[in-house]
Order: sequence, then structure tokens, then C-alpha cells
Amino acid sequence: MPAALDRLDAAAVRRWLSAAHRALVTHQREIDDLNVYPVPDGDTGTNLVLTMASVSSALDGAAADLAGTLNAAARGALLGARGNSGVILSQLLRGIADAAGAGSAGDVRKALRRATELAYAAVAAPVEGTILSVARAAADAADEVAGDDLCDVVRAACEAAAEALRLTPSQLPALAAAGVVDAGGRGLCVVLDALRSVVTGEEVAVEPEPLVSRPRSALAVARESGSEEYAYEVQYLLDAVSTDALRERLAGLGDSLVVVGGDGLWNVHVHVNDVGAAVEAGIEAGRPYRIAVTRFADQIAASEAEASREVSGRAVVAVVAGDGLAELYEAVGATVVRGGPSACPSTGMLLDAVLATHAAQVVLLPNDSNVFGPANAAAEEARAVGRDVHVVPTRSPVQGLAALAVAEPGKPFADDAIAMSAAASATRWAEVTTAVRDAQTSVGACRAGDVLGLVLGDVAVIGSSVEDVGAAVLDRMLGGGGELVTIVVGADAAPGLGEALAERVAASYPLVEAEVHAGGQPHYPLLLGVE
Repeated sequence: MPAALDRLDAAAVRRWLSAAHRALVTHQREIDDLNVYPVPDGDTGTNLVLTMASVSSALDGAAADLAGTLNAAARGALLGARGNSGVILSQLLRGIADAAGAGSAGDVRKALRRATELAYAAVAAPVEGTILSVARAAADAADEVAGDDLCDVVRAACEAAAEALRLTPSQLPALAAAGVVDAGGRGLCVVLDALRSVVTGEEVAVEPEPLVSRPRSALAVARESGSEEYAYEVQYLLDAVSTDALRERLAGLGDSLVVVGGDGLWNVHVHVNDVGAAVEAGIEAGRPYRIAVTRFADQIAASEAEASREVSGRAVVAVVAGDGLAELYEAVGATVVRGGPSACPSTGMLLDAVLATHAAQVVLLPNDSNVFGPANAAAEEARAVGRDVHVVPTRSPVQGLAALAVAEPGKPFADDAIAMSAAASATRWAEVTTAVRDAQTSVGACRAGDVLGLVLGDVAVIGSSVEDVGAAVLDRMLGGGGELVTIVVGADAAPGLGEALAERVAASYPLVEAEVHAGGQPHYPLLLGVE
């Protein structure tokens, strides 16, 4: 377990923000489903993820000290803030940057208090039972901790935030009617729990908030910090010296008004009926850009239509990299999620794909060992909402293709999943790639630029030619027998590579059939399978 921290430094802050981003991605769908306030449009989790993604981008090239890191994070959040909760999160980060000092326990107390003050000040008409209440509870609890132990301060803040979140339905009738807690507050708890994990060194299990089964059409339509009277959400960045006149003008046009920023750059959010007037107000104040307009009725209608679709039948969701592989999988009816080595899809991405099939039974093909974790987590999340999901532990796309070849939707689901798993496990697989650095392997030392042949994930052949290494790998695999060789050619492969290997197979193993596919996958000029 990592050692506990007695103060926050720049490296710890970066670990925290990175962990917070990952955790929000993991819980994105859950937070979206909690989103009935401001409207049941299911986008709070998405907005928070996009806001934190902007934070992550802003940290590239930021100053290495604590102040530089926090200031870059706060500015990145301001520039990338999405929706009301994203804008408020940006102010929370701004407050932490303003008061973090040297990162001691006392400084963190001040930072949480300053963050809460800025968050409340940013909202024209603050409403309790939202992310604001959760932030204030965290700051209050931190202030009450005796002593200067950073771990104690952060634990207290997280526990108080969680308790405040549980109380949000008693503060907002819309939440109580829907049987959920506030979505923005839930997102803030996820961010604070990530901080707790970094500071204490403890693995913090963030359990999903329980949902009450309810029809989307029955949910209350209320606006955060506002009412049902306004049909559009308008948000833009604004270059301006002052926003005093803008605030007054927008307050007369609508509600849910949030204007945050400083030093000539502002993020403006408001709910209105007259979109043109809201944009015109920005033009009068300065230079608005990145203008985004959302019509609530469209979001609600789309959400209701999505929710009303019948869940039935069977589907396959597969993770692949490369246009050719995607076409191969889609041609046999699989839903494709792009990803693979160096581009692992998130749990949220996989869960979204599973749920979007509207199938009652889903087979999930990770096709890479690094995707097993997100795939199993997505399956658990999907089972919690009534989907029957089976993860076939495929470690290569060629194993996934073998599994798809034996799929029979008419079979009982358990039998079909077992057959697909058996076909995948019976398929020996290999990859050919190029070493990016010098290393010691199980078959000797390799140099950067050497061609490596990996069988079942382990280096088995080192050479200088992709074709020769591919042929050597196939010889090793076919030494144990086989009837079908699958050759998937990558994006960087030389023209004719697949056909040349197929000819070698035909010459040396006349009873073995070889299939060549243009996979288009990056990094691996060859993926090989033997059945």
C-alpha cells in the first residue's frame, strides 16, 4: 500500500486529478442516470468527465510546482467546463488553487473553504441539495478536525460529503420523487474519494449509488437553480474585462445563471427562452466563443425514446482496433468498441455499448488482456440493471473471431457462451510487432527496432523481418497441429505480406487452410491465429 502523505505536492495533485478523471469515467453512466436535476437528460456524468478531460490536457506542459499545477488545472477546467455542474467544479478547482499554499493539512482546509465560497458565489441563486451542499459539508467537516494530520482532514471531508449526498433527496423534492441523490454531488464525492485514495494510500471502494426503478417520463423536470419556465441551456466562453452588466442582463432573461472566471476570461452558463438575446448579451460584454445551445425538450424526448425501447434478444460487443477488424466484426453482427493495446476503452464506454444494444443477453469480447478489467466491471454494472452479460476472456481479436464463428443465437444463452469460450480458448494466437526499446526477453536480449514474435503473449522469436518472424511463429504454432490459420494484416504492414505468409503455409502445410484479412490495426503488422 502506498505511504500516506503529510502534505500535497505537485506530483500528488497530478495523481489525484488523473485518478479523479478515471473514476468519473468509470461512474459516468451511473452519474448520468442519477441526473434528474436540473433536468432528466442524463448528462451530468458526461459533463464532469469532459470537464476533467480538459483538466488533464491542461496539465501537459504545466509548471512542475504545486501552484503551477493547480493553476493549470483550474484554467483547464474553466476552459473545458460543460454544463452547470462542470462550471461549478471548475470553481471548486479555482478555489483550491487560490488557497492550497504549501499543501499542508491547514492549507487543504483553507482550500476546501475557498472552493466552497467561490462555488456558491458563482451561482446567481444557490440551491441546497446540489453539489453546493456537498462541497460545503466537506469544508465544514475539514474545519472541525483537530490537529494537522492531512489524512484525517481528507477522510473527514469525504465522509461528510458522502453524508451530505445522502441527504440531498430530503432537500430537493425532484430527487425524492425520482428516488435518487444529486448527480453533481455524486460526481464531487467521486473526485474527493480519489483525493482520499492518493493522500491516505488506501484503496477507496466507490460503490455505485442505488437507483430506484422508474419511468423516465414520470420524472420531474426541474432546472438546477431555476424553474421549468426556460427551454434552452446556453453556454459560452467570453473574453471580457467585466461581466457586471452581463450578469444583470442575463439574470433578466432566465435562470440557472453561472458566470465564473477572471483576468479577462469567463465561462457563462444560463437557462433562457431567447437564445439570441443571451448570445447578444455576450457580444455586448466582449467576445463570446465556443457557444453551445441545448434544447431540454430534445434531450428529454431522446432519453424517453431510448428508455422505452424493448430489451430483448442477444448481442455481441467486441473491442477491436483498426478499420478492417471493425468491418469484420460488424459484418457478423457484433457491436464494435474501438480500442486495444495502448488505447484501452473505459468501463463506461463498454457499459454504454452493452446497454445501447438493447439486448437482454450480451457476450462481451475484450480481445486484449488489458481490457479484462473494464470488461468485467462493465458486465457487473450491466447485470445490476437487469442485463445478462457474459465476458468471454479473449486476449486477441483472432480468438474473438473464432468465438463468433460458433455463436448460435438459437441456443440457450449459457450454452452459447460456453461454446464461444471453448472456441476462443482452443485458438492459439500470436502477434508480430517491433521492439521500441532494448530489453531482456525469455528468448534472449532484443534491441530497439528488432521484430518480435509473441506467442500467447510471450516473446518466442526475435528477428529482423516481419515476414520471416511471422513464418517462424506459424511454424511453432502449427507444430502442435491445426486446420485453419487466420492472418490479420496491420496498418503498417508491407504490401502482399499476408498473401506471402499464406503461400508459405500452403507450401509447408498443404492440409491447412489460410485466411488473410486486412485488419488495419496499429502497432502490430501481424495478428495470427491457429485453430
